[in-house]
Amino acid sequence: MGRTIAARILDAIPTLWLVLTLVFVAMRMLPGDPAIAILGEKASLEQLNAFRERMGLNLPLWLQYLHFLRDAVTLNFGKSFQSSFTVSELVRLNLPYTIQLTLASTVIGTVISIPLGVMAAVRRDTMADDLSRVFSLVGYAVPDFFLAAILLVVFALDLGWFPINGGGEGFVDTLWHLALPAIALGLIKAAFVSRLTRSSLLEVLGFDYVRTARAKGAEEPRVIYRHALRNALLPVVTGLGLSILSTLSGSVAVELIFGRPGVGSMLIGAIEARDYPVIEAGVVVFAIFVVLVNLAMDLIYTAIDPRVGAA
Repeated sequence: MGRTIAARILDAIPTLWLVLTLVFVAMRMLPGDPAIAILGEKASLEQLNAFRERMGLNLPLWLQYLHFLRDAVTLNFGKSFQSSFTVSELVRLNLPYTIQLTLASTVIGTVISIPLGVMAAVRRDTMADDLSRVFSLVGYAVPDFFLAAILLVVFALDLGWFPINGGGEGFVDTLWHLALPAIALGLIKAAFVSRLTRSSLLEVLGFDYVRTARAKGAEEPRVIYRHALRNALLPVVTGLGLSILSTLSGSVAVELIFGRPGVGSMLIGAIEARDYPVIEAGVVVFAIFVVLVNLAMDLIYTAIDPRVGAA
């Protein structure tokens, strides 16, 4: 297990370096001057030059790049261009909201998708299967930001059942603010994973060992959940991993729609202001998320089928 974790982390290092390099280059290629974006067009030349010197923007690009890599390795990105907070403080304030949204939507998607996929596979070509397919098709067709906007308008603005914006204070209030964004992302996730669960379980139900278990008189729930579903879970875990990663990107739009704090909304504000340190820190956070999700998927694979870890 320890070797697996170490190997996956080592494999991720070149990917992280490439992502960071692309972000650095992209930020420097964007039109606009960070000094003007922060201080405004009425700032004097002396003020602009002082700002560039203070933030290291007057250094050669290769030296800025080395400083950027150093900051990424040490996770110390200095101070934000546009606020009095350090970048570490901004990440610390916003990251919990993104983690909450990712975990809550994953739980909602998993609780809905796997039972729905199992029901559709067991009751193939029945009304239950047809309804499951309709749910999946609608989920594929509707973007998460569109569903989020509908939920906001109907349940927050019109009915007033949920808060319109913010992240909440205290446990109950936080859950109340989290509900609609998590449902929006969770339903989209469920549409994808339920279809994957159905297809994978249908394939496994046709295997010889399943027919043998039935021939020996095993009860149907035991055949489904003990013999078939366990072996059908590997592709489902892959689908969950992919959906979690898509949730990270979808959370950006959902956080903006619900006026919710988070790394995504922090990144959008930083991009508008050309706040390089915050942008770079946000990308590092998302890249670390990707590495951790892939590592978790590998560990779950090994727990489901030990042969994966031995391969």
